[in-house]
Amino acid sequence: MNGPEQPLGGKAIDVADLKKGARITGNTRDKLAADLKKKYEKGSSIRALAESTGRSYGFVHRVLSESGVQLRGRGGATRVKKK
Repeated sequence: MNGPEQPLGGKAIDVADLKKGARITGNTRDKLAADLKKKYEKGSSIRALAESTGRSYGFVHRVLSESGVQLRGRGGATRVKKK
């Protein structure tokens, strides 16, 4: 994709309109949530989504949680208790 436009539900939304810290509500939030959910389920990380939208990690995490997405674990090696 070129430039700051990201497809959202068939419409393009200019990420510059989603200024950092500005409230995103109503239809705009629903469209953003659907787009983030689709990208996350295809394998994008929360950090990558936050960077691409110019929003914080916490915002993206909250929107995904509100959308009913099953969040992935952190990955990496897990600790095993010694017996």
